[in-house]
Amino acid sequence: MKPTVLIYSNTKPQSQSIKTELTNKLNKHQIEIVDEREQPDFIISIGGDGTFLSAFHHFEQYIEHSRFVGIHTGHLGFYTDWLSDEVDAVVDGLLNASDQSVSYPLLNVEIYLEDGRCKKMLALNEFSIRSTMGTMVSDVYIKDHFFETFRGDGISISTPTGSTGLNKSLGGAVIHPRLDAIQMTEMASINNRVYRTLSSPIIIPSDEWFTLKPENTQSAILSVDNQSWLNYEVSKVTCQVAKQRIQFASFKHTHFWDRVENAFIGRKQSL
Repeated sequence: MKPTVLIYSNTKPQSQSIKTELTNKLNKHQIEIVDEREQPDFIISIGGDGTFLSAFHHFEQYIEHSRFVGIHTGHLGFYTDWLSDEVDAVVDGLLNASDQSVSYPLLNVEIYLEDGRCKKMLALNEFSIRSTMGTMVSDVYIKDHFFETFRGDGISISTPTGSTGLNKSLGGAVIHPRLDAIQMTEMASINNRVYRTLSSPIIIPSDEWFTLKPENTQSAILSVDNQSWLNYEVSKVTCQVAKQRIQFASFKHTHFWDRVENAFIGRKQSL
């Protein structure tokens, strides 16, 4: 039985051209292309990492049942295994794909507002909260135990794959996605005789969680991956490894450390 495919693309001319080429070749092989109302076997993202993140959030309801494929037409392509000239290979992979997949951990984010509402989301990369005016203050709890009071620019909590993004730029560790863990890193924490934090990345396992209880969030920006919100009156935020995992098609999947080397070092390409 041939698979069903859902295509998600950005609006750039190159991506639209690849989408047209892919659509024609899928039709030629009688591979059904479905719209977003129907759960597909494969979700194909055409663009860069930003497009892939948008596809992940747009089709979050399908992540436990659909496998993702990324075609790279952007600038970095950490989540995209295929190049724009490999459309034929993508189609061959779909035609001969087994049921195997490669899965990565996700971050479960629960944002509790002062009015009693709770906004629940999944993150592929990270959750972050940062101040736009002055210093941000937040109590930090680990598994309901008070740990520290943070004062500084902000806090980031990332997944293993997200550890190569904002987390890495803040001095956090790069974590292999086979580890079900999340990592908290601080943004420019204040450490002096009055204020004190650990001032070091903290990595916790899947059966523990971070809780942030920030003061006065009216001037704070809350972000989940590439989505951001301003002027939320937040009482607390909890972050934990999610029960759901994202599934990638395994007919071509770049090894995690090859992704990291290619993104940040690039020596292999020059050898």
